[in-house]
Amino acid sequence: MSARLSLVALLVRDYDEAIAFFTGALRFTLIEDTDRGGGKRWVVVAPPGGGSGLLLARAVGAEQLAQIGNQAGGRVFLFLDTDDFDAQFAHMQSRGVEFVEAPRNEDYGKVVVFRDLCGNKWDLLQRN
Repeated sequence: MSARLSLVALLVRDYDEAIAFFTGALRFTLIEDTDRGGGKRWVVVAPPGGGSGLLLARAVGAEQLAQIGNQAGGRVFLFLDTDDFDAQFAHMQSRGVEFVEAPRNEDYGKVVVFRDLCGNKWDLLQRN
């Protein structure tokens, strides 16, 4: 038996705004964008190196709207590994991504915390 995590749902305000951010600023690939009717879409993006994808889920209702940008209670929510930290960091800076600190070297690698378009914290990480 095997199992793997395939998708993580991420609450967003708007599908197209989220697609533009993830494919532009983070260089993700748009895997699927299917109209499900009634204003719902099945939108999946994933980093070009593989791994789990993100299901971009447009928030509906007060409860979901209140969670946009705070899906991990203010902690780092997701971790984006790269094999070229400096190039990825420069690209993200050029696209206006908000970094909450300066890049730093840790025992495990080079890392910086950034916020996605909704405010969720991520680590950009190049492991040693």
